[in-house]
Amino acid sequence: MPDASYLSQNDTIMWMVEADPLLRSTIIGVVLLDAAPEWSRLQRRVEQATHHVPALRDKVVPVPLHPTTLRWVDDTDFDLSYHLRHIRLPDGSDEQDLLDWARTAAMSGFDSSRPLWEFTLVEGVGADDGAALVMKAHHVVTDGIGAVQLAAHLFDFEESPPPAGRSRKKPAEPTPHSSLSLLRDVVAHDLEGAIDFARHQLTSVVPNLFHALSDPPRAAREVIETALSIGRIVAPTTTPKSRVMVGRMTASNYRTIDVPTAAMRRASKAAGGRLNDTFLAGITAGLYRYHERHGAEVHELRVAMPISQRSSEHTEGGNHVTVMRFTVPVDAETPAERVAAMHRAVDVVRHEPSLDHTETIAGFLNLMPKGVIGAMLKGVDFLASNVPGVPAPIWLEGRRVRRFYPFGPTAGSAMNVTLMSYDDKCCIGVNADAAAIPDPDVLADCMQEGFDEVLRLAKNAR
Repeated sequence: MPDASYLSQNDTIMWMVEADPLLRSTIIGVVLLDAAPEWSRLQRRVEQATHHVPALRDKVVPVPLHPTTLRWVDDTDFDLSYHLRHIRLPDGSDEQDLLDWARTAAMSGFDSSRPLWEFTLVEGVGADDGAALVMKAHHVVTDGIGAVQLAAHLFDFEESPPPAGRSRKKPAEPTPHSSLSLLRDVVAHDLEGAIDFARHQLTSVVPNLFHALSDPPRAAREVIETALSIGRIVAPTTTPKSRVMVGRMTASNYRTIDVPTAAMRRASKAAGGRLNDTFLAGITAGLYRYHERHGAEVHELRVAMPISQRSSEHTEGGNHVTVMRFTVPVDAETPAERVAAMHRAVDVVRHEPSLDHTETIAGFLNLMPKGVIGAMLKGVDFLASNVPGVPAPIWLEGRRVRRFYPFGPTAGSAMNVTLMSYDDKCCIGVNADAAAIPDPDVLADCMQEGFDEVLRLAKNAR
C-alpha cells in the first residue's frame, strides 16, 4: 500500500495544475442548521476532530530535488483560530445569500503554508435566524466519502449524546521536518516503492507468463485492450461538446436541488439501473432542456466522473478517487431510455482496464507541461459526483442538521453537479461557471424539470 505521507500522483496533478486558478480543486460543504451551536462547544469539537484526521493538522510541502513529489508534514504552528471562523450575514439574508457567500469563499485559494481547510459558522440565515457550517477544503485533503468519514467526528446521531460516547483522542506532538530529513525520507520512499513494484511484478510474472503461453491470442488481446483504454484516458479533448456552455472564468454560482431519496431509488429500480444512473439521467435531462432554452441542439456531452478506489485499508480523510472522462447521450426519448443509456455508459467506464494503472498514468501526466493537462480538463462539459451520505438525521452540538449540500470544483468544466444523500433527501449542489452559464436560475429550473421527468418513473415501481 502507498505511503500515506506522500501525495498520490493523481493528487499531485490536482496540486500542480492550480497554477491556473480555473483549475482549483476546492470543495465546499454547506451544512444548514436549525440554529447556531454554542461557539465554545464548536471550537472544542473541531479541535478534537483535527486529532482524528491527520490531514487537518498537516500541510503539503515539496520534496527537495523531486519536483513532482509532494508530502504531508505536521504543521508545527497549527492555529485553530485561523481555520475555524465565525461570521453573521446582514439582516434579511436568506439561503441564497448564504450560497453566494460560500461560492465567494470557494474562489479564494488556500495558504499553502498551512493545512488546506477552513470551517466557518455562519449565523443570520433566513427569517428564522438559522445558521450554517460552511466547510471548505482542498480536494487533496479528502474526497466525498472521506468527507463523510470526517463528519462522523463532527456530528452526532442524537441531539444530546452521552459524553462517554465521544472519543477523546490524546493530541500527538507535531514532528518538525528539515530539508535534510525530507530528502532522507524521500530516498527511503523511492527505495520502498521500487522494492514494492518489484515484489508485485515477481509475484505476477509467473502466472502472466503461463497465461501468455497457454492462450497467446487472449493475452495479446488483453494487452491491446489495456493500451487502447489508456489511450482513451490520456486522449487530448480540448473542446467541449456543448456549443452553449463554452465560456470559462474564475467566478461561479451555487444553486441547490432537493430530491426524495426514496423516489430516486424507485425510479432506478423501475428503469433497471442504479441510483447513480438516475442521477446522471436527471442531469442530462436538465441540460437537454437548458440547450433547448438557448435554441441549440445537443446529442451528447462529455462528463468527468470520479470513480472511488477507497478501500477498508485507507485512513479517514484523504483522496482516493480517479476521475474518468467519457461521453453520455443527452437526447433520449423517454426517461427509461435515458436511465438505461447512463447505465451502459457508466458500466463501460467502471470496467476500463486502465483503472488498474491510473497512478502510473498520472505519474506520466505529471511530467507533461501543466498547460496540456489544463486544456484537457477544459474540454469537459460537466462533472458529476454521487456521494453516499448519512441515511439518518444528525446534530452538531445539539443543533439539528436540516440539509447537507456538497459543491465540487468545476475544474475547468462548465459545471459540477454533486449529490450527497442525507436523511430522506438527495441534496444536490450545482456549481456553475458564471461565463459558461450566465443564467444560473434558468439552469436550476431546467435541472429541476430534468429530475422531475426522471422521477416520474417512480410511479411505475412497486
